[in-house]
Amino acid sequence: MRIAFYAPLKAPSHETPSGDRRVAALFVDALQHAGHEVELVSTFRSYEGTGDAARQAALREQGLGVARHLVAGWRAGPPSARPDLWFTYHVYYKAPDWPGPHASAALGIPYVIAEASFAPKRADGPWALGHEASRQAIQRADLILSPTRFDTVCLESLVTNRERIALIPPFLDPRPFQGAARERVTHRARLAAALAIDPEVPWIVVAAMMRPGDKLASYRELAAALARIGDLRWHLLVAGGGAARAEVETMLEAAAPGRCRMLGAVALAEIAALYAAGDLCLWPAVNEAYGMAMLEAQATGIPVVSCALRGVPDVVIDGRTGLLAPAADVEALARLARRLLVDAPLRAAMGRAAAVFVAAERSLGAAAMRLDQGLARVRTGTALPSAPSTAS
Repeated sequence: MRIAFYAPLKAPSHETPSGDRRVAALFVDALQHAGHEVELVSTFRSYEGTGDAARQAALREQGLGVARHLVAGWRAGPPSARPDLWFTYHVYYKAPDWPGPHASAALGIPYVIAEASFAPKRADGPWALGHEASRQAIQRADLILSPTRFDTVCLESLVTNRERIALIPPFLDPRPFQGAARERVTHRARLAAALAIDPEVPWIVVAAMMRPGDKLASYRELAAALARIGDLRWHLLVAGGGAARAEVETMLEAAAPGRCRMLGAVALAEIAALYAAGDLCLWPAVNEAYGMAMLEAQATGIPVVSCALRGVPDVVIDGRTGLLAPAADVEALARLARRLLVDAPLRAAMGRAAAVFVAAERSLGAAAMRLDQGLARVRTGTALPSAPSTAS
């Protein structure tokens, strides 16, 4: 199948690294893995983050212009070059999909959205235009691929046919992380020497951007949890950069004097090596959709301690691949981290279970199979089967 791929928030080819760019690229990989021909048809970015209504209206006109240009080009060319399906990744009120609904309707092809968010409270706010466009796109979609059960519940009020919504849990290509895990001893020795830390005590690892907002809030909760387990022996290794790095570094050093090592922004291969060398991923995930970094950590075979909010329970299976505290409960977060830090056999068992879970249920291959089934049913008009449960 020829698929026109578009990501209104950030194209997979965007120059700035981010979780959104990474997941967009993973969807392209999964579609290609399933044997489809995928074309990134536009890098137009519809994101407007300040609530400027005039700017949003201008972006709408640009987006519709993109759609008209694409449709004209496809109509002028051979029918064999036209897409069979339009696939948009990530639609929400700050980054609505202007080209997709128009182009797919003009060509008479199915319209699919992966990761759509809908927040009724935005209906009358400064992003009302984007909110309404997102609502219309969701209602227009022939198939909505939702990454979490949390998002699925929010979407059900917009669709008349529940079978148009399918759960496609977060996924990744586990091979880089599995390869790093096989070299754990080497990575741990290298980092211990480079960072001057004791390889005989547990290492807590974190990989997250450092920017104001939810990420900074997560770092604050992390620091508060670390301060409550200061009587234990451990080191903290942090990968990530951003505008709030100085503030993050100050709060972590205050919570864990002399124990924190800041690695800065690092490439994916080094992230995999960092997780493989570690013992535990501890991340509060404040207001995160689901937390790809925690899936990466599990792929290398280390357990995660986080909070049970939004889509995190679809990534970390409580009691099986990690432990989840109630949202914003720093005391519980610290208590669960303590439990795994002092119980090496439990930590190792959960780490093994985490690696198996990702390889079997959250791999690129598993996602490709599920995507292929969904797209085939969109093309034929048959119902999509129920998604498998992620319950432990």
